[in-house]
Amino acid sequence: MKKILIILMFITATGFVQAQNPDEKDGVKMRGIQVWRTLADVKYEIQKDEYGDLYVPVFGEKIEDLRDQVVEVEGYIIPSDYTFVYDYLILSLLPISECFFCGSGGPETVMEVHLKEGEKYKYNTKRLKFRGKLKLNADNPDKLMYQLVDGEFLGLSDDSY
Repeated sequence: MKKILIILMFITATGFVQAQNPDEKDGVKMRGIQVWRTLADVKYEIQKDEYGDLYVPVFGEKIEDLRDQVVEVEGYIIPSDYTFVYDYLILSLLPISECFFCGSGGPETVMEVHLKEGEKYKYNTKRLKFRGKLKLNADNPDKLMYQLVDGEFLGLSDDSY
């Protein structure tokens, strides 16, 4: 009876430890919509350059915790000049009809995805899933503030039809 009790306690404790950090399995710090919700925690500081006002992102603490961490993010590909360059894309939280470049959302709703060498995706209008290391950009105004590097294409989102 004692052995059974000890085994049950061990199983319960193991399950509790796993339940505390469900998003960190497989080395992934965060997944799904929670990534986009976290990336919304950004403010802007207005600076000047030779062209006028420059809005520089100031990342919140939760975003800083994701810096250089592996995340899995879902979103829609935004067509660009690079749409058919298969190692680079722009991913949006929102579909094209509501994306940042079309007037809805903000710059926190898009990210550049740089795929690993040899990794490819096929353009479509469905919601796709990618995994990679999140880089934060507050220095180069010619790039988006969120960069997913060493990206892997994981396929369609689970609920994409």
